[in-house]
Amino acid sequence: MSGRVLVAGIGNVFLGDDGFGVEVVRRVDAGALPPNVDVVDYGIRGVHLAYELLDGRHRTLIMVDAVPLDGPPGTLAVIEPDPGADLGEGPAVDGHGMNPVAVLRLLRHLGGDVGRVLVVGCRPDTVAEGMELSKPVRAAVDEAVRLVTELAREAAEKEQTHA
Repeated sequence: MSGRVLVAGIGNVFLGDDGFGVEVVRRVDAGALPPNVDVVDYGIRGVHLAYELLDGRHRTLIMVDAVPLDGPPGTLAVIEPDPGADLGEGPAVDGHGMNPVAVLRLLRHLGGDVGRVLVVGCRPDTVAEGMELSKPVRAAVDEAVRLVTELAREAAEKEQTHA
């Protein structure tokens, strides 16, 4: 059986640009992706995402989130964390924010692992209360959808050839 690819949108839609990941996965056309790709809006349910990964079905995880990047708001980047990297100290569960590092920290704490992790990040302009993305982040969403789709297709193909 080939491994699956999970595209996970994370973020809080009530905090402006923190809803970036949720908006991107909402716009990804899951029907145009290979059958071994799952696209899921996890929102603020990072704990649920960590538990979902425990079963080992997903060997590639693509998280989409607002992240602190260099450059102006709306800057996109693909980050591939070192799988053996030290994720630092801190609580395994933080009910106030489950960013990509916190999700991976919790997954490790629970004894799980995922083969490959990619983070498609966007530098936010504002994470103040509000349900709209800022203009620069909203302008980056279409490019992020294209990027996530491309990465998911490539990862799915790799998983199928390594089956």
